[in-house]
Amino acid sequence: MHRPSSAASVAVVDAHLLKAGLARATRRRTHRALLLVLPLALFVVVTFVMPIVVMLGRSVYDPDLGRILPRSAAAFQRWDGAGLPPEPVWQALADDLREARSAGMVGKAGTILNYEIAGTRSLLTRTAQQLDIRSGGDAKPALLAIDKRWGESNLWGALKRSTANWTITHYANALDWRIIGYSTLTSQPPEQRIYVVLFLRTAKVGALVTLFCLLLGYPVAHLLATLPLRLSNLLMILVLLPFWTSLLVRTTAWIVLLQKEGVINDALVALGIIADERRVPLIYNQTGTLIAMTHVLLPFMILPLYSVMRSVSPIYMRAAASLGAKPFTAFRRVYVPQTLPGIGAGGILVFILAIGYYITPALVGGDSGALISNLIAYHMQKSLNWGLAAALSTLLLTGVIALYWLYDRVVGLDKMKLG
Repeated sequence: MHRPSSAASVAVVDAHLLKAGLARATRRRTHRALLLVLPLALFVVVTFVMPIVVMLGRSVYDPDLGRILPRSAAAFQRWDGAGLPPEPVWQALADDLREARSAGMVGKAGTILNYEIAGTRSLLTRTAQQLDIRSGGDAKPALLAIDKRWGESNLWGALKRSTANWTITHYANALDWRIIGYSTLTSQPPEQRIYVVLFLRTAKVGALVTLFCLLLGYPVAHLLATLPLRLSNLLMILVLLPFWTSLLVRTTAWIVLLQKEGVINDALVALGIIADERRVPLIYNQTGTLIAMTHVLLPFMILPLYSVMRSVSPIYMRAAASLGAKPFTAFRRVYVPQTLPGIGAGGILVFILAIGYYITPALVGGDSGALISNLIAYHMQKSLNWGLAAALSTLLLTGVIALYWLYDRVVGLDKMKLG
């Protein structure tokens, strides 16, 4: 009676030891895998995630003016922003301007404030120069004597708002609103409403490019999926060939083709379709943007469609034909519903890439073909209004995330129903 019990105990112990050994081996493999992935993860965090987080933070956190005018920033916190500030605020600003001029920072302060009220850069520069000459005395009469604009409450309200570390001003500007003074929110004049128009144009161009890629890519993907493997592989090489060519080279090639004296217009004139004096403007407008971007993004539509079409069995079409369905009816009601996952995946991929494109619209788009990404680049590189550029980027990123979430919730792969 004791031997079976002893054997069972040994078996239990062996099982526990085996489980412990497997657990240790699994942990070792996991640790080795993490160590292998760690350099890549650190590289992605440092070079990709952190710059995005820092840039997005610039849209609401802007302490630059408060650092240049620290006394004014502290004094503004004790003022409610209504009317003109009390005397201590005037004195704090005068002291800050004197110190900023000696440090060579008045120009930068004026540039930051100039985003809010035009002409304030020259106002701050001249005021700082005059204050150095007029040392001593009360600050309020001195500032008013230098320029009467110091008596405007809107200027002081903008100063109070701009010296705060946290702001929503950039988002207001990005949505074609403006803040007058300290807290009065109003819409921009019609001639200055450019950002919402560009967002709508970007969405329109993205939708049209997606539609054109679908119309052109669906037959190609269907051909790839139904041809014999040898021919299909050859055609796939042609589809992937643009990936082996620089985007800049492809876009430049379209400039040669689309310009008024380019290949396409020359061919239309030679064929007698159009007169020489009525050449079609195909470039430096929205037409050029649509043509070039459709060509560049077409493979991103073909590949998802092809991967789905390869899994569609031809038995379904033969079964529909055997039941009396005409070829077009069978294609529309049997084949197309089974390719909806590919249409959805290719559409969302092309649309997201299209609304964020920069190089192609910049080279072939002109003024009417520019997208919101071109204006973001302008504020980053030329106007140096990084806060507004960050706000525009955040709105664009939020729209992309919302679109992807909507796709996943409504027409994601797990929600597809074959008709």
